[in-house]
Amino acid sequence: MAGCAHCGHPLDIIANQVGRGDRCPHCEEDIRSCRNCRHYDATLAKECKEPFAEVPSDKDGANFCELFQVGEGGLHQKASRDAMLSAAEALFRKK
Repeated sequence: MAGCAHCGHPLDIIANQVGRGDRCPHCEEDIRSCRNCRHYDATLAKECKEPFAEVPSDKDGANFCELFQVGEGGLHQKASRDAMLSAAEALFRKK
C-alpha cells in the first residue's frame, strides 16, 4: 500500500492516479513529489533510479515528472535509511 514519504500515513490511491495538487490528508505534504515516487533512491547521485528523468532540485515539492509512480513512501524509506545508518555505524565503530 502506498504511504506518505513524510509521515508514513497510508494513502488510498487507486491505479497511480495522483494529481499535481494532491496532498497527504494527514500531514498536508505534496504526494506527487520525488520522495513519494517508487523510483526515488536517496543512495543514488540524482536520487532517482530512472536514468532519463529530469530530476527537480526540490524533492519534496510537487512536480510534473511523467515517470512518477507512487511508491511505498515513508513506510520503506525510513527502514532503508535506518539500515544504512546501522551499517555505517558498524563500519566505523571503534574497536
